Amino acid sequence: MIITRSPLRISLGGGGTDLPSYYREHIGFLIAAAIDKYVYITLHQTFVEELIVKYSKLEKVLKIEDVQHPIIREALNLLGIAAPYLEITSMADIPAGTGLGSSGSFTTALLKAFHTLKKNLIHPQELAEQACHIEIEKLGEPIGKQDQYIAAYGGITCFNFLPDGKVEAWPLKISNETLYNLEDNLLLFFTGYSRSASSILKEQDEKSKKKDNSMIENLHFVKELGFRSKDAFESGNLREFAKIMNEHWDYKKKRSGSMSNSHINDLYNLALKNGALGGKLIGAGGGGFLMFYTEDKSRLRHTMAEAGLQEVRFRFDFEGTKVVTQS
Repeated sequence: MIITRSPLRISLGGGGTDLPSYYREHIGFLIAAAIDKYVYITLHQTFVEELIVKYSKLEKVLKIEDVQHPIIREALNLLGIAAPYLEITSMADIPAGTGLGSSGSFTTALLKAFHTLKKNLIHPQELAEQACHIEIEKLGEPIGKQDQYIAAYGGITCFNFLPDGKVEAWPLKISNETLYNLEDNLLLFFTGYSRSASSILKEQDEKSKKKDNSMIENLHFVKELGFRSKDAFESGNLREFAKIMNEHWDYKKKRSGSMSNSHINDLYNLALKNGALGGKLIGAGGGGFLMFYTEDKSRLRHTMAEAGLQEVRFRFDFEGTKVVTQS
């Protein structure tokens, strides 16, 4: 029995500049934070000559090529794992399609489990690279690289996405006091909407590939907001970070008509009138979680609860993708 877990994430600045259509020309930069909500993978070797795969569906097959789940199929092929006599199960603290990077967390947890099965040691950098290879190159998803990298590394981490495909990662230089204040004052609320990140990111990806000037300029500005967020964190100015979040959300909405809707906009404005100093929608947009920075948590929580939103409380995760148990 092998159990692995990978953290979900929140974006803290520069989101959207991690797509190949942008960083191959301009270099991407963002800050992301892993949180203590996880995707879990369980591997169990069985006595039955079949591959059993359990997720939202149940599959029982004899050959890898018959596996319907594309990420599992490609990961099995990449690691050269023989299919029979194996049971693979996935679970998650938060449902997919809610903007917290669940696909990247799933892929890194799955690969970590397979490497553990084969008794391989693997560095977070290589783990993230393999996850990106599967999702972006093999399966052609129009997504970025931040989810796989922050899941593998954990922590609050800065990333440069270079034109040659390489990724530079380093921990944000943030004081303990600022870190604890950030953790305490960031609140997550579920909007009630889930969506496919691929469908929303596809529009950004296609416009970037066509060198659409408004899209490129938008992403340039968002990257600059990422650098400003980094400065705000490192100087301990969290109110400045809250202000930057509002700017980020305004520019994010301009990237796609499906980024938000009237209900999400109303909830966002309600929060700003009731204690939130800044906020944005997490992930590609269109639904998922609203994140706010506040110094009046009780008031904001009460208001959002009255509006019917469920809060998900979290702490930061500094372990990244890891083996939970092996026996």
